[in-house]
Amino acid sequence: MQAETIEITLSKAVEAIAGRFHPRERITAISSLGSGNVNDTFLVTHQGHRPSSPAGSFVLQRLNTRVFERPELVMRNLVALGDHVQRRLASPPEELRGRRWEVPQVVRCRQDGHWVEQDGEFWRSITYISAATTTDVILNRDHAREVGYGLGMFHSLISDLPTEDLADTLENFHVTPAYLKRYDSVSKSCPMRDDAVHSACAFIEARRQGIDVLEAALQRGELKQRPIHGDPKINNVMIDDASGHAVGLIDLDTVKPGLVHYDIGDCLRSCCNKAGEETDDLNTVVFDLELCEAILDGYLSVARQFLSDWDLHYLPDCIRLIPLELGLRFLTDHLEGDLYFRTDHRGHNLQRAGVQFRLTESVEQQLPQIKTMVRRLASR
Repeated sequence: MQAETIEITLSKAVEAIAGRFHPRERITAISSLGSGNVNDTFLVTHQGHRPSSPAGSFVLQRLNTRVFERPELVMRNLVALGDHVQRRLASPPEELRGRRWEVPQVVRCRQDGHWVEQDGEFWRSITYISAATTTDVILNRDHAREVGYGLGMFHSLISDLPTEDLADTLENFHVTPAYLKRYDSVSKSCPMRDDAVHSACAFIEARRQGIDVLEAALQRGELKQRPIHGDPKINNVMIDDASGHAVGLIDLDTVKPGLVHYDIGDCLRSCCNKAGEETDDLNTVVFDLELCEAILDGYLSVARQFLSDWDLHYLPDCIRLIPLELGLRFLTDHLEGDLYFRTDHRGHNLQRAGVQFRLTESVEQQLPQIKTMVRRLASR
């Protein structure tokens, strides 16, 4: 009975908040949407139209302010991104001919403003990309190419958005030397280690010297910061139900200034290991070169126009670096007592670190082929 009471109370609260964005008498249904671990997300279906909510549904979210401590900056980024892309789509690029592309737009409140703060909670609404879905695994090479195309189109449309128009809502996110510094601090206070931890730490030590490869290139002026998605996993790429084409990227709370290499590396890391990051059989962890080629082919078909020669030069480095970085983060969290990532059991983060380190090794073993592939795709 208590659980039912909580559920009813939450339902009424969500209905009341939804009414701040659309007339309550026209709302026909509210249901949970997605399985994210950060925000509470609902799909609100309604009758009638408002200028800021042109479809028959919109997404309502309660932001997790423990993760996003300054949600107003997240909202400022979303508005800046949405406005910029809408201007670009007014004269769509040639690569979008015959295709649709959508960017989630912030839905304004009925009275005024872009969000609702009530009872210490932060709520916002965004438009819903309909007739499209996401998946958790790559289905085939065509699907892989569309995931790459989606990330490339996203980067292309925001490549001329000034980074000073975006707040850095996640400081040091994907800055690998910062994660190494944190690891060094934590590992000094954890003298008791078993063989698995010793092996993981040795893996990091053997690669310490090259861990600043992207940040050093940025400092030398070889690379430059641009707007990035921040979390371009496969399940953040929307695929049209009818055509199979990528039609947009979602989960834009992590949009910030950064290196596009972080996005590319993270996308490939999440897509090219068919075993997944939760496997306990390291022998199944392999970096799939065919999927990598399909994703990069789709990405470069759009993004080649704004990438510099230096950007292309460092693509193989980011493919290797990002799984190493995530493994470092998992290892650090294990040493700290599992404070950041959700775990099912003690040792879970150490297991995850092992998967990422094995993936890093697989990339390292294939680096000559990866470099050749990048050169070939970039020259098309």
